[in-house]
Formats: sequence, structure tokens, C-alpha cells
Amino acid sequence: MDIITTIIYIILFVIMMIFVFSIGMLRKFMPKKEIILVLIVGFLIGAIGGAFFLEPIYKEMPSVVSVVEKNMPNNDETLYLDLSSTNDINELKNNLSHTEGFKSFDENSITITLWSFTDVEKAYFEDIVGNIDSHYKNYTVNSSGKIDIELEDNYSSSEALKSFSDWYKLVYGDTLSYAQVHAKLVIASSSLDQFEQNLMDRGIVASHIEGPVQNRINDTNSSMIPSTQFVLITGGVGVIVSLIGIFFDSLVVYYRRFRKFVTEKKKR
Repeated sequence: MDIITTIIYIILFVIMMIFVFSIGMLRKFMPKKEIILVLIVGFLIGAIGGAFFLEPIYKEMPSVVSVVEKNMPNNDETLYLDLSSTNDINELKNNLSHTEGFKSFDENSITITLWSFTDVEKAYFEDIVGNIDSHYKNYTVNSSGKIDIELEDNYSSSEALKSFSDWYKLVYGDTLSYAQVHAKLVIASSSLDQFEQNLMDRGIVASHIEGPVQNRINDTNSSMIPSTQFVLITGGVGVIVSLIGIFFDSLVVYYRRFRKFVTEKKKR
């Protein structure tokens, strides 16, 4: 939400509170039993104004408080990406590397999903996967048929997949149609929005983000109250404004008496 829209929303809420205050000021022209109705109206207007005008601003608080972290020159963010093997990883890396704020892009591991393994098949894959490619740093075979392979540094996922695919075709006479590539993208915190939009345009969303900006966003989100409670609080503000309007004349009288008392005391 841009700053102009934020200012407009706040002004509209203030106008609604002025209206609530004006209704309270009409208390002297109403029967005493109508005061409850004035308070109810104040609550409803406050809640409606909060829901339409203040809640959207409140939801933007995590982004607002993260601005400071984004402007710190030495802050980095780490984005963990789960990519399809059908994506052109090299083209993606080249595109990201030419974006301002880029630090590094590493293909850490791949996940290959086959069929549900029997105990014998699981044991077989646990013995053989490490011999397929010497650049497989570590691997895990799951009974569900999922094989997670960690790659050595500077070894591409396309090379790792080719090794496994060639072996698979040789042994089973079939080709692999899909695998998942896990990559780690490190960028300057100040460029987080730009990289997220770049990835979004390609249909890619980071599965996890670590860094000062994301930590500040997470901390703010954890401290924020639910939307329902926020709306109830703005309704309470409407009630308070109504009460101020209802008792405004009395408050003015008490204030004048107090100011007169303070003035006379100073003269003494």
C-alpha cells in the first residue's frame, strides 16, 4: 500500500470518528435511555472504519518495519528454491546473476521420486545410488520412493540428473520425466522485493527465506493480534470517542475549573 493511500485511509477513519463525536455531542437533545444507542452506533462505526480503513494498514506493518533492515548495506537474505527439472536452471541463474544485489546461486540437491519401494528395493537403491556418480555428496532413500541427493559444490543439477537418468535407462530401460532441484539464492536485503518479483514472474516462490528482513517480518507477525481483535479494538475506540462527545460539556467545565485552580495557586 502506497503512502498516499495510507494517508487517505487514516483521514477517512478520523472523519468517521469526528462523526461519532458529533453524535455524542447531541446527547443533551436525547433522552437518557438513548445514550446506549449512541454507544452502540459508535462501536459499529469504529469497527467498520477499522475493518475498511485501518486493518489494511495494520496488515502492512511487517513490510513497513522491515524497511530499516532492507536499507542496511551489509544485510543479506537467503532464499531456498524448489525448482522443477523442466526449468532452464542455467538461464534462471544467468538472469538472476545480472540483477543488482545478486550474491550467489547454488544448486544444493535434487529429489527424484520413483515408486513406493519394498524393503528389498530400498536396500538396493541405498547400496547403488552412491556408485552412480562420485559427485553425489550424500543421499537418502525413502520407502515412499523419494531419493534425496546432496550435490558437491559447483556441481550442477543437470549433470547430476543426467548421471542418474543414464543409469536408470540402462537398468530399467525407461527415462525419468521429472525431478526437483533445490537451490539456494543469496542476495542483498535491499534487493529482496526485486528478486521476489523476478521469481514470481517465472512462477517461482521461495519455499523458505532467511535473513534480517525475514526475521523482522516474522517477529512482527508473531506480535500482531488477529484481525478480529483489531476490529474490536477500533470499535472500542469508537465507543471512547462517543463517550468523549457525550460528556464533552462536563469535561470542558472540569478543565476550566482545574485551570482556574492551578492559576490561583500560582498567584498565592
